[in-house]
Amino acid sequence: MNAASWPREHPDTARLLRIEPRAERITDGIASGLPELLREGDLLVLNDAATLPGSLMGRTGAGAPIELRLLAHEPDDTWTAVLFGAGDWRRRTEDRLPPPELPVGARLDVGGLTARVVEVLPPSPRLLRVAFDLSGAALWHALYQAGRPVQYAHTAGPLALWHVQTLYAARPWAAEMPSAGLPLTASVFSRLKARGVRWASLTHAAGLSSTGDAALDAALPRPERSDIPSRTVELVEQTRALGGRVVAVGTTVVRALEGRATQHGGRLVAGEDVTDLLLGPGHGLRVVQGLLTGVHEPGSSHHALLQAFAPLPLLHRAAAHAEAERYLGHEFGDTCLVLDA
Repeated sequence: MNAASWPREHPDTARLLRIEPRAERITDGIASGLPELLREGDLLVLNDAATLPGSLMGRTGAGAPIELRLLAHEPDDTWTAVLFGAGDWRRRTEDRLPPPELPVGARLDVGGLTARVVEVLPPSPRLLRVAFDLSGAALWHALYQAGRPVQYAHTAGPLALWHVQTLYAARPWAAEMPSAGLPLTASVFSRLKARGVRWASLTHAAGLSSTGDAALDAALPRPERSDIPSRTVELVEQTRALGGRVVAVGTTVVRALEGRATQHGGRLVAGEDVTDLLLGPGHGLRVVQGLLTGVHEPGSSHHALLQAFAPLPLLHRAAAHAEAERYLGHEFGDTCLVLDA
């Protein structure tokens, strides 16, 4: 499947592939038509995490060129991060030179900041926990001055931070953009409201989609934290009680809601927590009835999660249809709605 090479000026012009699991039906549409595919009383749940300027170019203390990609901000004010070797956005991650293996205590000079390796984590020596020489507002200011969003070799040029934010982005928690929400423009929200469709938000720390390290990629997605507001829990409960459908905007939202419900015996509980839930075939969904997501290729972790919503033969048919109809994949590509009529 071809990858979209640049963000659309009007994201709601993306094509929309509709998959109806019970009817085993696949239809084509456009993202701006999403409101007409939902019912009065349905609820969209959004991930309002903003994308971090988490790609920091620099060198080791010994002078070797590196890139440090921030993965998650930890409660003790350290960061989990992935180390890359020499290279830039023009080269695919799997083609990048491996970085040097660093011991605990090693210094990194990245983006004008100094970081120290606090811990080397399994399953790869490239997965690190680091501490910066700055903290609080000073660190965030420095990150926004020096960092960039994660870059992709399939794009037509380097991405700026504003290219990788949804309309409703809030706290900077996401290592990579929760891109399923890009087609939700102001016009789409206006028509959703007119149709009686409500929306709620949560914040989920979307991680890296790939690193080019086979051992590390096999362990993705890593445990991720989410913060679910009380109001979102109330709206989910009201929607279900009145017969409406809860539709997740993005696989990160599915992971946040279903992970929280699994941790609490089927109940959705407000507050902040971490989930290591991996969804796939045979997983009984407790909260979510539908999913708005990107167009994913078979074999990806995102595609495995789709099997919690639809059987694999139907997903293979949908993937073949998307390929034949030249749908675009990846972050700025077309969109897919998995939801029964």
